[in-house]
Amino acid sequence: MNVDVAVRCDNLVHVYGTPGAEVAALRGVDLVVKEGETVALLGPSGAGKTTLLWHLAGLLKPTAGAVEVAGKRLATLSAAELAVLRVREIGVVLQNPGRNLLPYDTAIGNLLFAQRPTRRSGAAKRRRAHALLDSVGLGGAATRRAGRLSGGEQQRLAVAVALANSPGLLLADEPTSQLDPVSAAAVIDLIRAANEESGTTVVAVSHDAAVGAALGRTVTIRDGRVGSEGRSGEDYVVVGRDGTVQLPPEMLDTLPPGTLARAVRHDHGVDLRRIYDAGESQ
Repeated sequence: MNVDVAVRCDNLVHVYGTPGAEVAALRGVDLVVKEGETVALLGPSGAGKTTLLWHLAGLLKPTAGAVEVAGKRLATLSAAELAVLRVREIGVVLQNPGRNLLPYDTAIGNLLFAQRPTRRSGAAKRRRAHALLDSVGLGGAATRRAGRLSGGEQQRLAVAVALANSPGLLLADEPTSQLDPVSAAAVIDLIRAANEESGTTVVAVSHDAAVGAALGRTVTIRDGRVGSEGRSGEDYVVVGRDGTVQLPPEMLDTLPPGTLARAVRHDHGVDLRRIYDAGESQ
């Protein structure tokens, strides 16, 4: 794996269920995220975004294909090695914020616990913890137990905890879903600051347009595949390894499912030209 690549998915497939009742959540995802990139995973509910994020965190095993993070092929690592990787190199924010926290410990206690792998002094860890609490508007809640915080407060604390030890990769599932616009903006600012100041690579699942706009690249997942990418404000379709292309939904009125089209090569690429409408007799 190239040293400048933080994440690589190679024909990643994940199937849930039992024989005869299988559901393919991921259908051959190819994805490369370079170190220092910020990527928003977009798409409708049930498209496979969270499943993909769980694979990047090493919380699921692929049915087929491979995932590499920080130069390591995750399928070759033991459970203990994956746990060390998450503690030392990956910050993870799961969609249910309470799952990211020690509910019986205080907000600052959670941040100090998250910094165990670092070589900072005790005083430096405490300064870092207070700074993170202030950045997400929880400076006054430092001594409150995490389990006593509201859902939105827990979500803000979860993001701060995930960034406490300055991970090389942040994986965040809907980091602003329970937040009001002011709190959401504070979380987005914290994520961007981690990228700009520490070089943290970010991959975030979100339905929040503000998250997509704040990150440098968008990847849209549809039906378990990468359907399109957005860069510099422009969207592009992605050609799959089997030649498939997912048209943007707004173009399906021109080429609805079932339409017969001819692919015509020319100097600048390939055009799709409708020959028969869906259901039209030939």
